[in-house]
Amino acid sequence: MTNTNGSQIVIAAVIFVIGLLGLGLILKSTAIEVKNMERTVTVKGLAEREVLADTAIWPLQFSDADNNLEKLVERVEHKSDAVIAFLKLHGFDDDEISRGAQSIIDKQAREYSSENQQYRYIARANITVYTTQPSKVQNALAQVGQLAKQGIAIVQDSYETRIEYLFTGLNDVKPAMVQQATEKAREVAIKFAKDSQSKLGKIKTARQGQFSITDRDSNTPQLKKVRVVTSIEYYLSD
Repeated sequence: MTNTNGSQIVIAAVIFVIGLLGLGLILKSTAIEVKNMERTVTVKGLAEREVLADTAIWPLQFSDADNNLEKLVERVEHKSDAVIAFLKLHGFDDDEISRGAQSIIDKQAREYSSENQQYRYIARANITVYTTQPSKVQNALAQVGQLAKQGIAIVQDSYETRIEYLFTGLNDVKPAMVQQATEKAREVAIKFAKDSQSKLGKIKTARQGQFSITDRDSNTPQLKKVRVVTSIEYYLSD
């Protein structure tokens, strides 16, 4: 009976030792795998695309002056009608044109006014075009000199009257650009892994940068450059 118990104890001890050895091997293997998984490389992928603006905002501003306020207001209204007629002639609809409020300055009402001023009143009128067809703005802009022949000098060299071109179709190009940026990032990661005699593993983390929309250059603001940078971290293994 004693011998039987002793044998059972020995067998149990052997099994326990074998179990410990097996567990040690498993832990060692796992530790090696974890260590390998800690090796990573972070790469960036750039995607750029040139697009045409799909919206344009064109502020048209002109001024006039007179000593007779009533005549000045009447003349400004007549000129505003002429500007709108010009815009319609070049294909703009009523819903694309809006009249802004007129502003009138009485120079004599100012404390620092000069007695030698030629005109007492100065009026400024604003008309704004908002269109989803920027090409119409380009065509009309080339003919804006026709208004000068009617005594209407459109202000074009100030910050307030600069034409603003917008691209609103970002959601349409986002998926393809993100895919392109991701593919370029992977190409860089593959080359890095090859140069370091490693194998490229799965993605650990990925971050999509902000999309930016800028003018391609200062001479053609209707052409836009859309840009995004994607940052991806890959695992490396031997």
